[in-house]
Amino acid sequence: MRAVIQRVSRASVTVEEKTISKIDSGLLILLGVEDADTNEDITWLSKKVANLRIFNDMEGIMNLSLLDINGDAIVVSQFTLHAAIKKGNRPSYIKAAKPEVAILLYEGFVKQLEIDLGEKVGTGIFGADMKVELLNDGPVTIIIDTKNKE
Repeated sequence: MRAVIQRVSRASVTVEEKTISKIDSGLLILLGVEDADTNEDITWLSKKVANLRIFNDMEGIMNLSLLDINGDAIVVSQFTLHAAIKKGNRPSYIKAAKPEVAILLYEGFVKQLEIDLGEKVGTGIFGADMKVELLNDGPVTIIIDTKNKE
């Protein structure tokens, strides 16, 4: 799994001109799923996201997690995070999981994150044409790949 995690002051997801998810302070998580992903990836990534200390404490130091600030989250499926651009100029998405696999892992990640945060998590609509708006706070953007845990 590959995730782009953005600390936001606000974020929303709109489908067909209807806002389906909206948060204030928290995280917008763009999630890409590949065929090799498993429940272990879900568990590891969810715990990492919930406990990632990227929110400022009273001294202005990034020392607090989403759990610490009682912030919200939106998870949006994004297969393009697995784009391969080594050859030519047209990205290949060969590593991205097929929809029938990806949707189960995406939904599994959302459920696990809800458990880890103890609250409902906003989502996009899998496979839909979505409009994602955000006000990146910082900006703080972290990229995590469960196959490369650096």
